[in-house]
Amino acid sequence: MKSKRHLALLRGINVGGSNVIKMAALKACFESMEFDDVTTYIQSGNVVFSTPIVDQALLGRTIEAGLSKQFMYNSRVVVVSLATLKRVVEEAPKGFGTHPDAYRYDVIFVKAPLTPRKAIKVVEIKVGVDDVSIGRHALYASRLISRATQSRLSRIVQKPEYQYMTIRNWNTTTKLLELLAR
Repeated sequence: MKSKRHLALLRGINVGGSNVIKMAALKACFESMEFDDVTTYIQSGNVVFSTPIVDQALLGRTIEAGLSKQFMYNSRVVVVSLATLKRVVEEAPKGFGTHPDAYRYDVIFVKAPLTPRKAIKVVEIKVGVDDVSIGRHALYASRLISRATQSRLSRIVQKPEYQYMTIRNWNTTTKLLELLAR
């Protein structure tokens, strides 16, 4: 069976000194789980890999178990296929990411049982500062940099649903697509 490219988006590592994992150790852990062509990108837990397994839920459970055992923390991972990440980038709202001097752009990835439709219900926004759009596979959030202190988007981390989400900025998301498509 031919291997397919996937992306694992790890939650809660290397943030504020918690769950510190070096990228070399993370890569070695993925290789020990018999994934191929493993590449990490920046310190926030982005791992590109190949495997013949196509079931993303199974991949997620396998990776979470392997990471939890190796690094002794309660691992949460969102697994995204190349095809899905392409759709996430292609389906971004018109103009999303085009004014980086004025706005911060983030993509909020979700994992089952959460869906983008359910996730958007718990996102708080400040009118005139924040904007959130729903896609088929993710949410797209932007906030006005000049009024960032008034943004309500960061309140999402206090919601129980946040355990099924992970956030990447737009630049990271598009760079990950480049890496995944190689």
